[in-house]
Formats: sequence, C-alpha cells, structure tokens
Amino acid sequence: MNAPASRFIPKDPDFAARCRASFGRQAAMRLIGARLQRLEPGLSEVALAFRDELTQQKGFVHGGIIGMIADCACGYAAYSLMPASSSLVTVEYKINILAPARGDLLARGEVIRPGRTLSVTRAEVHDQHGAHVASMQQTLMMLADTPDVPD
Repeated sequence: MNAPASRFIPKDPDFAARCRASFGRQAAMRLIGARLQRLEPGLSEVALAFRDELTQQKGFVHGGIIGMIADCACGYAAYSLMPASSSLVTVEYKINILAPARGDLLARGEVIRPGRTLSVTRAEVHDQHGAHVASMQQTLMMLADTPDVPD
C-alpha cells in the first residue's frame, strides 16, 4: 500500500475514542477475538489470533473470517475521517484470497479516496510470517446525521 495515511485530517478530533468505542460494540469481532490494534486518520489495523474454531475443513482460517477482519479494517479507516455525527455501512467489497491463511492475521485498511458520501478503501491481510494472504477493495457509504450508537 503506497499512500501514507497521515495525509488525511479527521473531521472529528476525538475520532480514535469514537472508533474504538464503536469497535468495542461489535459482537462479531468479540466472537472471533479480533482486536483494533492500530488507528490513525485514514488507516486501521485489525489483529486476529489463530484459533481452531476459525478454520475451514483443511485447517486454514476460513475465507469468511478473513473477509470480516479486512472489512472492519477498511471500515474503521474510513470512519476515522468522518464527522462524529455520522456512521457508515459497507456498500460493496471485492476480496482476493491469495494464499492459505495460517496462524495469526493482521488486516491493514486504508482510505484510497474519501468522499462526501462514498469512500473507497483497500486492505491487505498478512499472516504472522508476513505472507500476503488477501487483498480487498471496498466502497463505504457515510450515513450523515446518523450517529454510530446502539438503538
């Protein structure tokens, strides 16, 4: 990934606390044991420790799990740049799984192009040995004046 995330200025100076609180409310991330490890304007990293319960029939981390952490990494990269009064939803993503996922994983998401309504992001997922496991490109839609809080 080429573009440095530091080129972005968040609209919310308290973006990190807001994003971490949002991530903490994700029951799906708790279920799989994922952690929001790094967060900067336009960039996030989601870490996942290997567990047998997350594997498919051959013992590799299931592709759906890989997609989950890449989706979140992209989502929080985009959300870090959005106003505090907003939330977001994934509109579309394309993931290419490039190698079997073995061991702990790290998904690094970054904003390619922020927009008023739609933002484009990308993620790469690597395993604990540095192998490039997957690449994702994603489009997210900002929901203006719809805070990301529980109902």
